[in-house]
Amino acid sequence: MVTEFYRSIIILKHIITYIQSFLNRSGSYVLLATILSRVLSFFASWIALQYIDNYKLGVILFAWNVITFLLPLVGLGLPQSLIRFGALANKEDKDTILRYVVKYGTYSSILLSILVSFVTFLYPFEFDNTGIYIAFLSIILTPFFWFETIKIKLRLEHNNKSFAFVDIIYNSLLCFLVFILSYLFTEIGYVIALVLSPTLTSLLFFKHLKTEKRKLKKLKLFNFEFWKYGFFGGMANVVTMLLFAIDLLLIGTMLNDAALVTAYRYISIIPFSILFLPRVFIATDYVMFTENLHKKDLIFQYIKSYISLFIVISSITLVFSYFFGKEILSIFDNSFIVYFDSFIILNIGVCGILILRGLFGNLLSSIGWVKTNFFITTIALIINYFANQYLIVRYGIKGAAITSALLMWITGIASAIIFFIGYKKQRTNV
Repeated sequence: MVTEFYRSIIILKHIITYIQSFLNRSGSYVLLATILSRVLSFFASWIALQYIDNYKLGVILFAWNVITFLLPLVGLGLPQSLIRFGALANKEDKDTILRYVVKYGTYSSILLSILVSFVTFLYPFEFDNTGIYIAFLSIILTPFFWFETIKIKLRLEHNNKSFAFVDIIYNSLLCFLVFILSYLFTEIGYVIALVLSPTLTSLLFFKHLKTEKRKLKKLKLFNFEFWKYGFFGGMANVVTMLLFAIDLLLIGTMLNDAALVTAYRYISIIPFSILFLPRVFIATDYVMFTENLHKKDLIFQYIKSYISLFIVISSITLVFSYFFGKEILSIFDNSFIVYFDSFIILNIGVCGILILRGLFGNLLSSIGWVKTNFFITTIALIINYFANQYLIVRYGIKGAAITSALLMWITGIASAIIFFIGYKKQRTNV
C-alpha cells in the first residue's frame, strides 16, 4: 500500500515536471493558438453556411477536401525534411537547409499545382464546376508550403510563441476574409478567401524565410534520402487522413444510408477532437527531443513523463464519457444516444493514439524512420478496409468503431516496439 502511494507520488512529480517544461517552451501559447484556431476555423465554416447556397457550398467543400489531401505533399514533403534534418544541424547548416527547401519546395509546389489543374480539367466530375474550383484552389499549394515552412523555421529556433502567433494570424485572416468575401461574392468569394488566407499570412511573415544571400552550399545530406524522407513523411500524413476518413466512406457505400454516415460523423467528433492535445505537445517538443536523441536518459524520461500524463488524461476522458456520454450525444441529436456503445468504443480507441501512437509515431520520424510510419499506417488502412467488409455488415456503425479502436491501439503498440528497436540500432551504430 505504502509502495503504491510513493509510486503514485513519483509519477505525479514526473507529470508536474513535464508540464512545467512544456510551459517553459511556450507550450501554453501553442495550446491557446490551437484552441483559438479551431474556434475560428469553425466560425469561418459557419459564416460560409450563412451566405452560400448549400448545394454550391457542398461542391466547394468537395473540391477543398481534394486539396486538403494534397496539402501534406506541398514541396514534395520537404518541410518534413527541414524540421528533422534542421533540428540535427548547426546554425550555418540550418540556414543552408532552409534555403534549399524554400528553393526546391517552391518549384515542386508550383509543378504540383499545374499537374492538379491539368488532371482536374480532364476528369469528368459529377458536380458542375468542381474541376474549376479544384484548379483554382490548387493555387494554395505554394503559399501553403511557405506558410508551413515559416512555422517550422520558428520551431527550429525554439520560438514557439511566434509559431503560435503565426497560426492565430492565419485563422483570423481566414475568418475575416470568409466573412467579407462570402458576403460580397458568395461562393466565389469563399474560394478566394481560402486561397488568400495562407498567401497573405506567408507574405506577412516571409522575412523568416530569408537568409544571407550567398551561393547555396551543397551539403552531403542533399541527396535522394533527403527527398525520400520528406516524401514519405507527407505520404504518411495523407494515409493517416485516409485512415480517419475511410470509415465514413465504407459506412456510406456498404450500408447505403446517409443517416448512418451522419450519425457516425457526429459520435466521432468528441473522441477525435481530443487528438489535438498530443499534437500540441509534439509540436512544442519535437525539435527539442530530436536535438537530444543522443541523450538516452533524457529521451526515456520524456517518454515516461508523456505516457504518464496521457494515461491520466485518457482515464479522465473515459470516465467522463462513460457517465456523461449519453448527455453529450443528446446535444447533437437524441437519436444518437442509441450509438452510445460505439461512442465509448471510439473513446477507448483514441486513448491508444493519446498514450502511444501520437508519441512514438513522431519519435520514429525523429530517428529517421519516417518510412516505417508510412508502412504502419498503410497496413492499418488495408486491414481497416478488409475487416470492415465483415464488421460493418454484421454490426453496422459499431463494427466500424471496433475496427478503428483496435487499429488505433495496434498502430500505437507497433510504433512503440519499432521505435525501441530502431533507437537501439541507431545508438549502437553511433
